[in-house]
Amino acid sequence: MARAFLFVLDSFGIGGAPDAAEFGDDGANTFVHIAQAAARGEADRAGLREGPLDLPNMTALGLGLAAEAATQPDEAVPAQRPVTGFFGAAQEVSKGKDTPSGHWEIAGLPVPFEWGYFPDTQPTFPDHLVVAILRETGLPGILGNCHASGTEIIARLGEEHIRSGKPICYTSADSVFQIATHETHFGLERLYDLCARVRRLVDPLNIGRVIARPFVGETAADFVRTANRRDYAVPPVEPTLLDRITEAGGRVIGIGKIGDIFAHRGVSEVRKAAGNMALFDVALAAMDDAADGDLVFANFVDFDMLFGHRRDVAGYAAALEAFDARLPEALSRLVDGDLLILTADHGCDPTWPGTDHTRERVPVFGTGPGLAPAPLGVRTTFADIGETVAAHLGLPAGQHGRSFLAELADA
Repeated sequence: MARAFLFVLDSFGIGGAPDAAEFGDDGANTFVHIAQAAARGEADRAGLREGPLDLPNMTALGLGLAAEAATQPDEAVPAQRPVTGFFGAAQEVSKGKDTPSGHWEIAGLPVPFEWGYFPDTQPTFPDHLVVAILRETGLPGILGNCHASGTEIIARLGEEHIRSGKPICYTSADSVFQIATHETHFGLERLYDLCARVRRLVDPLNIGRVIARPFVGETAADFVRTANRRDYAVPPVEPTLLDRITEAGGRVIGIGKIGDIFAHRGVSEVRKAAGNMALFDVALAAMDDAADGDLVFANFVDFDMLFGHRRDVAGYAAALEAFDARLPEALSRLVDGDLLILTADHGCDPTWPGTDHTRERVPVFGTGPGLAPAPLGVRTTFADIGETVAAHLGLPAGQHGRSFLAELADA
């Protein structure tokens, strides 16, 4: 029996990307900077957490040593020897530091092309696109039309949106067109239909995702985004690990936004939940349900969405500690033939200027019954992760990346 479990801690980078300077991110390091801040008492928050970063379970698997492989040892980073798992780092070869690029490359498909982006100007969207959206939908206009933080722009424009019926449209440094509307005043299904129409209109611009961002509340003081987010992504340009698994008769159970990221290609079943802890519950249930040849592929989005982009160091630290505290529940479910890999899709250093992702290497660490602890070094592409899962499940090798499974067997 062979099963695989792939847990992505969204945005949990560990620095060291050789091309970070090209993205304005030279020196960014999500993990190390959070650990340093916690060691200095700068990640304390009353009623939430205090003291040095405490990640005993991920540290035991080799997280700290993975961080050392990515950059240099740092006394603020929890590390220990010996460890119980395999550990290393991986650097991205895809040209973007966005969510689709990171996940596609993890699934064995580096993105060789440049996504389209909207300029950081106001207005940011080209006139012809706005005209096409209004003609296609009959809307009275749009609000926003700028680069913005999702929570900030909803607080600023939400009341006007309710009065006018105009959707809030904005973007970021990612290749994305985001649309925020009120779940009841505008309508959730109407928002989804709008996003599907805009998806077709931005295809010629090579925009990676159109994201539906529904919210509720009646005033700026109580607006809150809901869990009914939906991503309309460009389908992968080649078969991914997910396609290969399903074509071989296995199942891919996507937890969180995995289905949306892959445009639902190769995803047998989607299971969603609101928040990391609820996503962990769903992931554990999927582990219980997984059969021979299956992959449970989970994205834990809070690290990125709630804490990285909002530059909330204390919140990010607390979320890491909460995730770590539950990791034994996943480890206890591993049986002979299982493989668990923990990784990330990019960085989002909460100490870094701005609100964008940061170009970083990511940790690659994990365990499985019968797999010896071993260093993996620095992998030259995230695709090594997907190829390792493929080899573990008995699938033929893909075109990109190299499995490290044999290295674990030889350790």
